[in-house]
Amino acid sequence: MRRYIRHPSDIPIDFRVEGVAADNQESLQDVSYGGLSFTSKSYIQPGSSISITIRFVKPSFETTALVKWCRKRGGYYDVGVAFCDPEDAYRARMIEQVCHIEHYKRKALAKEGRQLTGEQAATEWIKRFASKFPSIELQE
Repeated sequence: MRRYIRHPSDIPIDFRVEGVAADNQESLQDVSYGGLSFTSKSYIQPGSSISITIRFVKPSFETTALVKWCRKRGGYYDVGVAFCDPEDAYRARMIEQVCHIEHYKRKALAKEGRQLTGEQAATEWIKRFASKFPSIELQE
């Protein structure tokens, strides 16, 4: 079974399929230990090389990946890619943490009315959840 971290679908990613002129922006779905998945309005042929940028984090996460699968779901496609550089798996884990911290910050504002800085949210999240990461939202 595949182990991955499910993320809220509001984390935008930019991608460009090799040989296709258009840039696309879609939403991140999961980050796994070897790649990620996202939604796309267009079908992307498995085996295609793809450049991915996640600007949500600073500095931006940029990588090249290989499309492993593309499945139709409703009016969109779910696309799974594998990182070409093994070191990107470590960088992706950092993105996972940043995503969790940002959503913790948003939740504190929405549910508790607390407006946290990024540093305050990170400090609280680390104290509460880091020892359980990535298992707090681990799915198989």
